[in-house]
Amino acid sequence: MADLDELDRRLLAALRVDARESAASLARRLGVTRATVTSRLDKLEASGTVLGYTVRVREERDPDLIRAIGFIEIEGRSTDHVIRQLRGFPEVVSLHTTNGGWDLVAEYRTSSLGEFDRVLARIRSVEGVVNSETSLLLSSVLR
Repeated sequence: MADLDELDRRLLAALRVDARESAASLARRLGVTRATVTSRLDKLEASGTVLGYTVRVREERDPDLIRAIGFIEIEGRSTDHVIRQLRGFPEVVSLHTTNGGWDLVAEYRTSSLGEFDRVLARIRSVEGVVNSETSLLLSSVLR
């Protein structure tokens, strides 16, 4: 995201709060024209910076939601390839590089254990992934 300017960053921040906000409303909020907002959104989508728009559901209202944290070890110089592949998994809701024994830390969300199992299998089959460890998140005790 190094090539994003201040307007792009402000637009992304507004979309993180409400991805359904209209272009006209975003334009008023950001002090630009609706055409500028639309053009910037098109650019962000075309570049792959914006991957899609989604609904966030309060976790306690969706008791069947499976949440997990995964630690991923990557072979050699495959990090960029693995990150590109994992960005395409809708179940991967966040992805972070890290130091220590693991190369990436991912947060996963699925609607069932069967789906979770299939996602783990797909992640482990990504070329460059050599090892992974995953922990299911059971209860949130501090936010």
